[in-house]
Amino acid sequence: MENTAVESVRFSEVVSALSYALDITEGQPAGHAARTCMIGMHIARELDLSSELRSALFYGLLLKDLGCSSNASKVCTLFGADDRAAKRDLKTTDWCSTVDSACYIARNVRPEGSLMQKARRFVSVAVGGQSAARELVQIRCDRGANIARSLLLPELTAEAIQSLDEHWDGRGHPQGLAGEAIPLLSRIMGLAQTVEVFWHRDGVNAACEMALDRSGTWFDPELVELFVHLRNNRELAADMVSADPGQAVAAMEPIGLELPADEAALDRLAMGFSEVVDAKSPWTFQHSRGVADLSEGIAGVLGMDGRRLRRLRRAALLHDIGKLGVSNLILDKPGKLDAAELTIMRRHPAHTYEVLRRVKAFSEFADLAAGHHERLDGRGYHKGISGSHLGLEVRILAVADFYEALAARRPYRQDLTREEAITIIERDAGKGCCPSVVSALKTFLSTSQFAPHQVQAAA
Repeated sequence: MENTAVESVRFSEVVSALSYALDITEGQPAGHAARTCMIGMHIARELDLSSELRSALFYGLLLKDLGCSSNASKVCTLFGADDRAAKRDLKTTDWCSTVDSACYIARNVRPEGSLMQKARRFVSVAVGGQSAARELVQIRCDRGANIARSLLLPELTAEAIQSLDEHWDGRGHPQGLAGEAIPLLSRIMGLAQTVEVFWHRDGVNAACEMALDRSGTWFDPELVELFVHLRNNRELAADMVSADPGQAVAAMEPIGLELPADEAALDRLAMGFSEVVDAKSPWTFQHSRGVADLSEGIAGVLGMDGRRLRRLRRAALLHDIGKLGVSNLILDKPGKLDAAELTIMRRHPAHTYEVLRRVKAFSEFADLAAGHHERLDGRGYHKGISGSHLGLEVRILAVADFYEALAARRPYRQDLTREEAITIIERDAGKGCCPSVVSALKTFLSTSQFAPHQVQAAA
């Protein structure tokens, strides 16, 4: 089964569906990456690019934001604001313009703070200037390119993601490349993603006006000319209002160069997107992998194997994908969450379900992944399911997540030893946690070298 293609599922379908999770992290409306891909592929058609280039571009457009979660915590700390809101506003700002940049900072720093707090934060961000912006882009681009490589995507795709935010005039980031020194695929992606934001918000004429205004500065003039030529293209216009852009764009994958949707590829996707999830906060660095290792270890003690075990591991890797829609103001808060923040946090399993149910190859474990905070006594969330209604896999995932969270460092409490974490879980056995799963956890820990993740060094 290792290299068997998953029946009736295309890799492009899986990737296009998962791109919705990246839209959430960037604060963009659902389908942003898919619509960006539509625009970019129409430009590629006008350029008559080779099949190889179009294939690399296709995946680059869909997965351009693979690194978007890696700078979320820094954006939140820098602005003292919801990282998603700050990123969303940035998409419509000409941050190479001093006036536009100043207005952007003023809108986004400490939105709930006093005038004095806003003023101090404004000065702090302004002083950092281009140096801070370059660092944020560097983190994002490096991470995105590395994840693309881990997915075994074409090297051209990784390179395109690496240079996504370079500008034609050399004033972009992270390397300050200019003109044709910027990879062609990066130039197409940079134009397409910005055009999509303006088109979706204000219409095609506004998108064309923006592109023409930034021609020769942000964008390659030849590409702008091609896009403006497409403004009345009926096929593109129909694509842009598709009810399901993710499904529609999957059909644009170049024929003959389709990537295989075999089991190994799906395992890589689950691992790759777990890295996107865990990069959202320095406090959850490698948390998903830790939960997956624990789940697999517990399940092995209980005699689970084969397809069932593989399904559990994938669910564990992606159980927190819903947290991509939670602000880092909440995820990184050093104290206890208030009632409103707790309500938002407790919605993340439902968001996990909504993301995974879109993915044909992963929808089979959407409920399982979303059930990691359920309890035997029915006092868990998001559904409040209890007792006999909780399958063994859900019970394993819940205990694995509980232990990993206790044993790892967190900003809101003192660190716990392995023994202290086990004691807390044992007290909950029979009420929240399944006793047989807790026993299997203890057996696995006593016979393995498992250790909880460490806080990201760059935090």
